[in-house]
Amino acid sequence: MNISSKYLEEAIEHFASLPGIGKRTALRLVLNLLKRDENNVKRFADTLNHLHERIKSCKKCGNISDKDICGICTQNSRNHSIICVVEDIRDILAIESTEQFFGVYHVLGGVISPMDGIGPNDLNINSLFERIENETTEEVILALNSSMEGETTNFYLYKKLEPLGVKITTLLKGVSVGTELHYADELSLGRSILNRLPFELGFKK
Repeated sequence: MNISSKYLEEAIEHFASLPGIGKRTALRLVLNLLKRDENNVKRFADTLNHLHERIKSCKKCGNISDKDICGICTQNSRNHSIICVVEDIRDILAIESTEQFFGVYHVLGGVISPMDGIGPNDLNINSLFERIENETTEEVILALNSSMEGETTNFYLYKKLEPLGVKITTLLKGVSVGTELHYADELSLGRSILNRLPFELGFKK
């Protein structure tokens, strides 16, 4: 692609670095921005700057938040005795869209993957154990993706959580929720949350 402007080329490279965005799509997006008025583009750029400057990670659960503690963790109407363990923010958005879960979350920030050099100490796991020990936790839902890495992480957490005496459940395996949780349709995901199983039964299935 022969670009006559280095600024245009640089902008295209940045957009093309995003997941699922190729060079042609990046070019189309950048050209669209060029057609907008200056104030509109400035607001767009300011929003991108604010992503790193103002968005935080919830100190309690790891969710994305504008404050130190996210809105879900501070919501009194939610059942704080039930913690749903997920891989990342996309899974929270998927589960919240079902309107079937009213507990709180804990974001690991990934899954155990020895091939990628990711072990338990690289994830937000120790803080989960601290929450359970310091709070009144009745149930932990292991809602990680049904990949090999996700199942490995689920089993690791189960073995660590079992001695703590909390109820450990997992999503219903009989319902197809997709390989990745955030790609599941709302109806199937909602059913799998409502009909969750004790982890040891779900793991055997």
